Amino acid sequence: MKVNTQELLKAGVHFGHIARKWNPNMRSFIFMKKGGIHIIDLSKTILKLEEACNELKKIATIGKKILLVGTKDQAKEKVFFYAKSINMPCVTERWLGGFLTNFATIRKSVKKMNSIEKMKKNGTFNTLSKKERLLINRLYEKLHKNLGSISNMNHIPGGIFLVDPNKEKIALTEAKILKIPIFAMVDTNTDPNEIHFPIPSNDDSSKSIDIILKYVTKAIHNGIMINQSERENKNSINKKL
Repeated sequence: MKVNTQELLKAGVHFGHIARKWNPNMRSFIFMKKGGIHIIDLSKTILKLEEACNELKKIATIGKKILLVGTKDQAKEKVFFYAKSINMPCVTERWLGGFLTNFATIRKSVKKMNSIEKMKKNGTFNTLSKKERLLINRLYEKLHKNLGSISNMNHIPGGIFLVDPNKEKIALTEAKILKIPIFAMVDTNTDPNEIHFPIPSNDDSSKSIDIILKYVTKAIHNGIMINQSERENKNSINKKL
């Protein structure tokens, strides 16, 4: 997959943070300092983005889910849009403590939410009293807000993608505990050593977030297509047998 340098420049992917707020571990990814702001070396961004995309494609090829996380205002809509486009789970509201490390409990809540949806579809919900409907609706709204976007995640994900690891510290910690491969946009104020696949990039601009997510989800989509094709081939062979 070829990354277009002009696209990255146009989206402002190269703009880092104020120089005094930098993380020294980002030194190798910084091209220069201009007007008190660090400029990210886009040749390194491209290299790391391609590396991350190749690995994400591999994870999707074996049929595993990749959890996309972005709860900051600039990231929410973009993360939700791209996750839905490839049918992957995402977290765009607050990260619930124990979301990964206590996944069995989270799954119980998801099942509760799904059972309420079934009640609404099969008409059971309408047979309840007004008070019961009100209480169940309140519970459903709360569950859906926090867990609606991960209703299709039945197992611990095969990878996690973070828009801003500094903002998503709890998610980062939980992924590290469970040894889940971590992919992330790392700005000049971030420690890339905590990330398995860091992508040096501006994580404060919605345009920059958009372009990185575009490449990332394209790679995941390619992996999904390979997985589907392999399964179809297996099924057709089994039918012939």
